[in-house]
Amino acid sequence: MAIWPEWWQWQLELSSHLLKRMLDRSFSEIDLRLMMDRARGLRKASEPGRWIVETNHDSMPWEVAVEPDKTDRLVVVITAYPVSEL
Repeated sequence: MAIWPEWWQWQLELSSHLLKRMLDRSFSEIDLRLMMDRARGLRKASEPGRWIVETNHDSMPWEVAVEPDKTDRLVVVITAYPVSEL
């Protein structure tokens, strides 16, 4: 079982970029929260301070880019995308 960082339990904040992508990629906030609950892996992103959450949505692999905000104790969700788009 993966060991999740302390910030994993913080509240989510949805970025404006994410809100547009939710429309473009046809998923809801509920879908996003389920993806986060079903996360199976976490790795550092190439952008400093960001992380990539490995998960599934509609039986397909997805990734969710997040950035922990230690000042406000929030996890800012930057974007989410199906892995097949890479």
